[in-house]
Amino acid sequence: MFKRNQYIIQKNVELAPMVYCMVLQGDTQYITHPGQFVEVELPGLYLRRPISVCDWDETTLTLIYKVVGQGTDLMSVLCEGTELDLLTGLGNGFDTSVRTRHPLLVGGGVGVPPLYKLCKQLIAEGKRPTVILGFNTADEAFYFNEFCALGIEVFVSTADGSGGTPGFVTDAMAANNVLYDYVYSCGPLPMLKAVAAMTPTEGQYSFEERMGCGFGACVGCSMMTKNGSKRVCKEGPVFTKEEVIWD
Repeated sequence: MFKRNQYIIQKNVELAPMVYCMVLQGDTQYITHPGQFVEVELPGLYLRRPISVCDWDETTLTLIYKVVGQGTDLMSVLCEGTELDLLTGLGNGFDTSVRTRHPLLVGGGVGVPPLYKLCKQLIAEGKRPTVILGFNTADEAFYFNEFCALGIEVFVSTADGSGGTPGFVTDAMAANNVLYDYVYSCGPLPMLKAVAAMTPTEGQYSFEERMGCGFGACVGCSMMTKNGSKRVCKEGPVFTKEEVIWD
């Protein structure tokens, strides 16, 4: 179930080049699982912008977004106190009720934010996650300290070798001999494919797709799975490894 509500910007700051953190105050009761997203209405633009939820509590929600176009560029200059119209509680998020003691969380770029709340929830359930964060360069890295503050092992990879393990997230997995019994991952499709191919365990993968409505009406973000056509915004964005057609 999703809900339309008004929110007030409390903070909107740059974390890394072209990557921003926006904290909003408002009703968060319809956000129930890490990995869900919101749709942000912006003045002068017809389509809302889908943004993954990084974190939330009873009165605030945190969004981390990258400036990649007109909508996110407009978001980056919005000031504290600005009121925004959001659809919240969208999508099916990660399921933490699966049998796992040592889950591996793998995020790439703007796929990192939804893993933060997931990590906090797994820890609260008595599980011991390991996190791998992948970025193009060290300058683009964000939220490393926030994950470390949770008291877990966190590894970073950079494609240009400027920080952490040189290469991709799969290189960091191999270089650090990470032990795990389940996988949660969010990021671009090539990364998801590489992680799925490398890991023998079951897992959940969050997909990035261009969305129109955000709640399943337009069918514009559909993808084919082993169980038929699924809408990334409605049945996803999180799918199990077993149901995804990886070829």
